[in-house]
Amino acid sequence: MAMIGSVLLPSGVSPSALSSRLSLHQSKKMRTYFSPVLAAFLLILFTTLAHAQTDVAASFYGAFTGTQEANGTIQSPSNQAGFLLEMRHISNPLVGYELNYSFNRANQSYNFNSVKAGAHEVGADWLVSFPILNFKPFILAGGGLLFFEPDSGQSGVSSQIKPVFVYGGGVDWTVIPHFGLRGQYRGNLYHAPDLLKAASSTRQFANTAEPMLGAYFRF
Repeated sequence: MAMIGSVLLPSGVSPSALSSRLSLHQSKKMRTYFSPVLAAFLLILFTTLAHAQTDVAASFYGAFTGTQEANGTIQSPSNQAGFLLEMRHISNPLVGYELNYSFNRANQSYNFNSVKAGAHEVGADWLVSFPILNFKPFILAGGGLLFFEPDSGQSGVSSQIKPVFVYGGGVDWTVIPHFGLRGQYRGNLYHAPDLLKAASSTRQFANTAEPMLGAYFRF
């Protein structure tokens, strides 16, 4: 028997051999703990890469805003058609974002005095998506700016810029690789625009509903 400090070694076991055995044991123990962690990391990485998607899309929609009455004004926006352009990137089910631009006519009526106008919107949204076979349902929320521009040739009118909160959801349907259809609903929440100098807006929040259908191309 040999002594190393207060440790009694069996006969025939040298200190170097014991050190080697301890190192081997620690190495096996580390591999036991490290292997599942590495496997989980690789699984998450491959899943993320498989799910990652960048696409561009174009959609057509109808813009529907109800009549409001407040502040001594009856404000009636007309229902119009418009189009939406999107550039979207989805990294994983919880992380996705997009930049978008849309345009639709946005004629306003203030106590039956009409203003012909258009509305340009630029914004950015956060997306959460859930791939299921060839379908990818998603929900979104974001914001941007609405630019209300009265048509030229009208007197007593002015343009306005309004912050807008955007919410909605929809589903992507992959028809063939890299191409699919997108159906969605978006809601725009913003302060009613004040485009006519002779009459005030309702100064209330307006909500524009935008059901839409389009197509996307995935890179």
